[in-house]
Amino acid sequence: MENIFDLPEENLEEEVGFTDTKNEIKKGCLYVVGTPIGNLSDFSPRAVHTLGNVDFIAAEDTRVTMKLLNHFGLRKPLISYFEHNKLQKGDVICDRIQSGESCALVSDAGMPAISDPGEMLVAQCAERGIPVYVVPGPTAMASALAVSGLATGRFTFEGFLSMNKKSRRDHLDEVKNEKRTMVFYEAPHKLLNTLKDMLNTFGNRRIALVRELTKIHEEVKRTTLSEAVDFYSENPPKGEFVLVIEGAKEEAKAELSLDDALSIAREKIALGMSASMAAKEAAAETGFRKNEIYKIVSAE
Repeated sequence: MENIFDLPEENLEEEVGFTDTKNEIKKGCLYVVGTPIGNLSDFSPRAVHTLGNVDFIAAEDTRVTMKLLNHFGLRKPLISYFEHNKLQKGDVICDRIQSGESCALVSDAGMPAISDPGEMLVAQCAERGIPVYVVPGPTAMASALAVSGLATGRFTFEGFLSMNKKSRRDHLDEVKNEKRTMVFYEAPHKLLNTLKDMLNTFGNRRIALVRELTKIHEEVKRTTLSEAVDFYSENPPKGEFVLVIEGAKEEAKAELSLDDALSIAREKIALGMSASMAAKEAAAETGFRKNEIYKIVSAE
């Protein structure tokens, strides 16, 4: 493929899948806009354009969003939308959108609706038939996973654990046999207790503790749960954390012999199964050939 910088603009879409939709803001729509998780340079031109051209913005914390708008020289009406008022404000926002206004949904940092009250607003829009568009942006979950050094092919996002001790431990117990890499969010004041509970529930697995992503003190600590408990017992944690933990190991299957396969087949025959079917099922369970098992048990 040619260098994309040498391609004429009209060939970009055909060659590498790029497109230019001119960023037209439609009326009667919700735009889910990802905001920086630390570094303001990560805010895309399309995101700036969207916030500058919608009719109003639904913000998790209007003070935080106002700072973002001021940095980019934007002026736009804000409506507060967060965990404790989402039930009341969701209908207000949807009513305004259905009256013909356009709205951008933003969180304090990262992708709205991911472990975020915006999830409910998107669901309300879907129920009402309101078009929802996404303006992609930074997300701590995917960024931390990418730099964790652990398996990324399959993973599960578990979000924040409960502050309640029993609920937190119940959650961890539910996923202790999960074989995919797991991603959690955690606050610094809860980190040590969470690590201790993880060590007790999961055993001493590998973990990447990723904090302050894209900020001045960004850090990736790749270690084990046991070592992490020791470290943060002596060094009080600072900053918001993403915890990336390796999944449970596959249990090694015991080596089975031909005698084991024959015993399985004989037990099935004793329960009334035909020799042919018993040999087939014993073969599936042990890996030995059906014909080999059938030849012996059928002759008995």
